[in-house]
This record gives sequence, C-alpha cells and structure tokens, in this order.
Amino acid sequence: MNATFATLLAAVASAAVTVAAEAAPQPSPGAHGSAIVVQDQASLRVTPRDGAQQHASLWQGEVLEVRGERLDYLQVWDHKRERGGFIRASDVRRVALTEAEGPALLAVMRFVQDTPGAEALGIGLTAAYLQAAPAKALAGVEGAQAFDALGTFADRLARRASVAVPGKASGAALSAHLDVANGYGVRFATYEVEGRMQVCYEGEAFRRLLAMPVADAEQRARAVLALTRPECINPELPAHERAKVTTWQAEVLERVDVAGLPGYLRNRVQMRRASVWGAAAFQQARKNAADPAVAAAAARALTEFTGVSKAELPDEDQSAYNDAAMRVSAVRWALVPAPAPVATAAGARPALLTEPGAPGETCVLLVDAQHSAKAPLLRRCTYGVVWTASASTNREGTALTLAVQPMEGWRELWVLRKTEGGWLADVLPPAAATPETGVAEWAGWVPGGQQMLVAREARGQGRYRKSFEVVRLEGLTTERVTGDVAALPLFQRWQDPAWKRETLSLR
Repeated sequence: MNATFATLLAAVASAAVTVAAEAAPQPSPGAHGSAIVVQDQASLRVTPRDGAQQHASLWQGEVLEVRGERLDYLQVWDHKRERGGFIRASDVRRVALTEAEGPALLAVMRFVQDTPGAEALGIGLTAAYLQAAPAKALAGVEGAQAFDALGTFADRLARRASVAVPGKASGAALSAHLDVANGYGVRFATYEVEGRMQVCYEGEAFRRLLAMPVADAEQRARAVLALTRPECINPELPAHERAKVTTWQAEVLERVDVAGLPGYLRNRVQMRRASVWGAAAFQQARKNAADPAVAAAAARALTEFTGVSKAELPDEDQSAYNDAAMRVSAVRWALVPAPAPVATAAGARPALLTEPGAPGETCVLLVDAQHSAKAPLLRRCTYGVVWTASASTNREGTALTLAVQPMEGWRELWVLRKTEGGWLADVLPPAAATPETGVAEWAGWVPGGQQMLVAREARGQGRYRKSFEVVRLEGLTTERVTGDVAALPLFQRWQDPAWKRETLSLR
C-alpha cells in the first residue's frame, strides 16, 4: 500500500454511482499484502523485540505494507513516515485487498460501525473494502452500506473531537485519529464557537449515499441528519449565504420518506425539519415579512414539530426537541395576520406602527390620538424581524409588548411602558447569556397595570432553562419565578387564553 491510497479511495468511490463505471487502476500491493493498525500507540520498532528502539507510535486505522515476517512480528514499511520496521502481528489486521476478501472486510466494518472510539479503524477498514470490492458491488446494497459506515465513522469522530477537553490525554488520540482520517481523504471543517473548536465532517460519503437509488430510508435519514447539523453551519457566513444553506438543507431533508422509519429516527428527522423551516421563515421575513412564503415556512415548521411523538423520544433527544420547539416558537407569529396599519390610535390606548429606517432596519412607532407617526410617543429601530401581530396592550393603556426576532431561533420581548418622563422601551431577552436559542414571550397582563406574565426558555453556554415569571413593569424585575406554571396562582388566573392555546412552552 503506498501514498496514493487516498486518491485511489476517491476514484473507486466514484464508481459506486453507476455499475457501468470502470474501476480505477489499483497499485499492486507488496507480495505479503497490507496491514491495518487496530489499536492506538502500537510500536514500530527497529528489530522484532519488545525492548528494541521504537521508530514511531502508530494509531488505529493506519495502513502499512507488509514485507515479511519474523517471530511474532511483521516486517512493514510505513509510506506515510517513509520508514520501515517491525510491529507485533497482534497489533494489526492483515488484508489482501482482493475481491475475495471483500465480504470479510464488510463484516468487520459493520461490527466496528457500532463501536464508539473505533472511528479511525473503521475508516481504514472501509477504505480497504472500497479498494477490494468490484464496481458492481459498490453500486449495490454493499456499496450503500460502505458509504453509510464511512460517513458515520467520520461524523462520530467529528462529534468526539468537538467535545474533547483541551490538554487531556484523549485530545492527543483524537488529534491522531483525525490525522489518520485525513490521510484517507476524509475532510473536516473547523469553526471557533465561543472559545471552543467545533469540528464537522464535510459529508462527501453521505452525499454519495443520497445519490444511490439502493440506499434505504434509515441510511438516508442518518445521512441527512449529519448533513444538516445546525452547529456545523459556518457562523461567519453572511446572511444571503446562510439562506442558501438553509434552502439546501430543506431540500436534502425532503429526500427521506419518514413513513417507514423507526419512531425515534422519524422524530429526529421531523425535529430537524422543524428547525430548518423555522430558520427559512425567519430568513424570508427579513426580506419581506408580508411575503406568503413566510407563513408557509412557519406553518411547515409547526406541522413537522407537532408530528413528533413524545412517547418515542429517547432521553438523548430531549435537548434537540427543546431546541426545535424554541426555533419554531420564535416564528409562530408569522401564522397570525398582521393588523392593518393606522395613522393614529383611537381613544387613549396607544398603538404601534412600523416604517422603514436605514437599509435593513424596521422602525417601531408608538402613536395615540394626539401623537401621529410624524410626532410619535416613541420611536425605536431594529435590524430584527418585528412581529407586529404579537403587539398587546394592557387594560390601563400604560404598557405594550411586542415580539422582535433579531436572529434565528432567538426572539426577544420588547416592553414599551409609560413613565413620568414619557414612554420607554426595554428589551427582555430569553436569557442573560450569549444568544444561542431562546424565546421570551408575553403570557398575560395582571390587572392594576403593575405586573405582567412572561414565559421564557433558552439554551446558553450549554445549559437549558425554562421559566414562568411574574414581572413588575417598573424596572422589569422578576417578582416570582418557577419552572412549573401550576405553582404560580397569578399565572393560573391571568394567563391569556390565546397565549395558552398557541404557545409551545406548555408542551
């Protein structure tokens, strides 16, 4: 096996698209075949003795050319490091890379596919199978299994690398495993998110799998879930490029027929669809909130989310379920028609108007019978999406709330209140943390004009929190808070019926 192995893998992999494609030319391995290292930190020694000088420390998945045998050692040549030596036979698996050995390699690959921590070895075994198998096999069910396994290994390795603790011994092993995967032509993207590194598999094997008619529904589901991971969208993408990614993700997710999937897997696809369509609704609304496509995307997001069966939701998917709920909730006001604009408000109760500001800005104007849009009580502008249908005024006419969404999956609550010095606008965020995913929503007014009810849920800095609060309008201080809405008598008595009917926070 020589250094052209990664190039060979890519060439042979492309033959899986059609049976008619010719197999790529393959270099002749050494007379004794090749060997794949099966455990970490295997020693490559100068002589076949335990006490001999160590040339290098090898990692699982690395491939060596076998040139001979001595005692219980194999004499090998490492093309990557361009040096030879001896390695214990028990530290490697010998492979001949012939068509006859293909079924055995496929069987071992399937076994390793369900073994966490063996991703680099799995990638090596899959690469060996892709070289050994004929083009006809690669275009069939066996080829789909190989690409499914290759993508699964790479994606799982990327997830492990993303949560690794810097400086730990496991970090060195993960770095070595990533280097092994890169040697086979498997590519990863790396992004810095809040001071940590997010590693993501670029998805070539899964893309090839989706192009194969023989791929079954479960394989397709695993592929699209890996290709549409929200944390793997480059955070530095400009808005128009991010919208293109969202459109592509929505198209990819449609390639899965969820009807025949196991319940837990069907839930995962539907939760991902809900999140992606929620993002699509927000991106459309930034261009034109009145576009019918906004309501259509939001409706699709809600439909997918409500189709999730909580009875078939594993514990490890609860986090994804909560995130999907917040992303859908953030755009749910797109389903409510915006009120018709008025020049002034009738009577003493104030009302809201919106008008364009600077390019990309929307300005909110507070008007009443004496104050028109030309001289409003208050004017505040934002680059976020203003959901005008969410506006609610208390009975006393001294406070008004408005839902404003500055980013995907993050919706804030604007509170406009009357003070002795005039009207003020404050922002109540979902959480006092770096914006990730969250929703703050008005849930009702408490008579007297001094309090309101607020529901908040958010994920920030790796923590999820949902709360129901009684908030004092003066200073927006929280007077009472609980995670169980039944524990707040004021909440039980004064929560708004429409909010209770439409909110997702009571799920």
